[in-house]
Amino acid sequence: MTQLTDDLPTVSITVRFFAAAAAAAGRETQSLALPPGATVSDAVCELSGQSDKMALVLRKCSYLCDGVAVRNPGTVLHPGQTLDVLPPFAGG
Repeated sequence: MTQLTDDLPTVSITVRFFAAAAAAAGRETQSLALPPGATVSDAVCELSGQSDKMALVLRKCSYLCDGVAVRNPGTVLHPGQTLDVLPPFAGG
């Protein structure tokens, strides 16, 4: 992923973390600025770089983009979208 500078356009999304992902992130939401054409995979890579604990949790998560399950990590993100990070849940 390339380094962003102030003069390049970005795609700003909101990331919402749940359960173990929120614990690893230390927060429930985060704004993320990515280059145009960035994918869900790019966002996960960017988030994984925040800490080893975060990287470990993200490997096990599933993702929703604007409430729709992400089946393809190559899904392109658009400005204003919300990416939900969902670790495995147990119980019933």
